[in-house]
Amino acid sequence: MPEHPKKTNDHIDDVTIKLHKEELQVSKKRIETANVKVYKKNYTDEKQIIVPVRREELIIEKKILNSEGNTDENIETIRIPLREDRIEVTLHPTLLEDVEIYKNQYEELKQVIETLKEEKVHIETIGDIKLNVNNPL
Repeated sequence: MPEHPKKTNDHIDDVTIKLHKEELQVSKKRIETANVKVYKKNYTDEKQIIVPVRREELIIEKKILNSEGNTDENIETIRIPLREDRIEVTLHPTLLEDVEIYKNQYEELKQVIETLKEEKVHIETIGDIKLNVNNPL
């Protein structure tokens, strides 16, 4: 087998260090914070009022006279109703108030603070070594 000649730049002790850093990715998620049910509810309130009513009747009194022309205690009364007031109650719906219900969306800016990690290479030397750095990290 032919031997490959060794390159002068070959390093047997080559080490590769992978450097990482964290990047910030922001996303939003819509969640339901409340469930609202809007409806009308009827309440009853009993009102009591006093209404004056009139009635009209025809009264016929028959008095029995004795022979001397004086009135006797015998009085016959006939009452015939002619008219009377009857109460009619009519309920009229009246507008109490208008309630307006609507949704409104607001947009506000919120600050997010997060600490990100980043790895960097550090070289420590022992002794009197002169470094020639072409590309400083």
